[in-house]
Amino acid sequence: MLKFLFMLMFMTPLCFLKKSFWTVQNFLFLISFLFIFFNFYNNYWMNVSYFLGSDIISYGLILLSFWICALMLSASESVYRLKNYSNFFLFVILFLLLMLFLTFSTSNLFLFYLFFESSLIPTLFLILGWGYQPERLQAGMYLLFYTLLASLPLLIAIFFMFNYTNSMNMFLLMNHSVYFSLFYLAMIFAFLVKMPMFLVHLWLPKAHVEAPVAGSMILAGILLKLGGYGLLRVFPFLTFNGLNFNYWWITISLVGGVLISLVCLRQTDLKALIAYSSVAHMGIVLGGLLTMTYWGMSGAYTLMIAHGLCSSGLFCLANMSYERMGSRSLLINKGMLNFMPSMALWWFLLCSGNMAAPPTLNLLGEISLLNSLVSWSWISMLSLALLSFFSAAYTLYLYSFSQHGKLFSAMFSFSTGFTREYLVLFLHWFPLNLLILKSDVCISWL
Repeated sequence: MLKFLFMLMFMTPLCFLKKSFWTVQNFLFLISFLFIFFNFYNNYWMNVSYFLGSDIISYGLILLSFWICALMLSASESVYRLKNYSNFFLFVILFLLLMLFLTFSTSNLFLFYLFFESSLIPTLFLILGWGYQPERLQAGMYLLFYTLLASLPLLIAIFFMFNYTNSMNMFLLMNHSVYFSLFYLAMIFAFLVKMPMFLVHLWLPKAHVEAPVAGSMILAGILLKLGGYGLLRVFPFLTFNGLNFNYWWITISLVGGVLISLVCLRQTDLKALIAYSSVAHMGIVLGGLLTMTYWGMSGAYTLMIAHGLCSSGLFCLANMSYERMGSRSLLINKGMLNFMPSMALWWFLLCSGNMAAPPTLNLLGEISLLNSLVSWSWISMLSLALLSFFSAAYTLYLYSFSQHGKLFSAMFSFSTGFTREYLVLFLHWFPLNLLILKSDVCISWL
């Protein structure tokens, strides 16, 4: 794992060379493909060094990080074209990628916390520096304080764990079990906020609406997965308390998912709609994960990866409309079928991914999660049925409102996408539909 770390570190001077934007992007694609060849499809820790290592959960999420960061640079071409501090932009993205890589590949609980929090800083810079609206300051504060407030107890809990077991290695901690309720709460609350769970989700739509396209892609693609990854890592030693208290969080997540789906049906802002749909999807991921069943864990992992690709692609599409029309409002972005006919296919493909139509990876994840939740309690069928129905409803609303109808009267032109844009969308959609052919990696890892 150290070789990838060094490759990323030695890429940082490239950021400050003139006209190095596409060079960095090509290197990110190269590092993604190199990482694919390091595939280890087993559940043991591989490539272990003193503090780095990787198992199948980290492997998928690190690969997703590399992939999304490479695509972020393709989607943010306007930063380069308008000379909007593109060198610093590259540096921020590379630093963020470095932090994410370290978060997912470290085997030490304290270092995981350190890098988990450090990924917040470049995200904040992305929102404050390249965001669109003046409210971005407020969005940045929301993001910062929600996350920091929730993760102070986590730090105390990690030190308590070290005191209790004399170890911080995740692999060794799996043999321990801790029975303190307060410890359980301190340990998981930071991850619930990061997911985000309903009731502590307010920072997410704000951050999404204010962030530039790269910020939205990394938020939806990777940063929401940090919460799920953290929960997958800490639950082995929280099993006893989990069995006692998890039903609270599952209930909040499922009911919250239904309520958020209803909120989605009333959105007029493209980005806000996709952001709220992320909260609904993460609600079902959280529910499945907290059942602590085999189906639930592997389904949560699958849907996290699928949602990372699908949601990121939808944000790209919303940004392409925004660049043409100068607005993200659905009242103005209507009849896009006339305006950008070739983009309508991509809207259709990614929206069908969002509502978990076959053959996307979302479908596999959702089926596993439905299985786990219904086997956990048959009452959850009600909210799951509503969630699935409204999920399809708001996705259809998004598609039909933006693509059909009469063209906005101030638009008298015709615009197709650039090759670069089609490539970005294809590279989101292709793995999303191809990975279901190799789904045993996602499902059989425990």
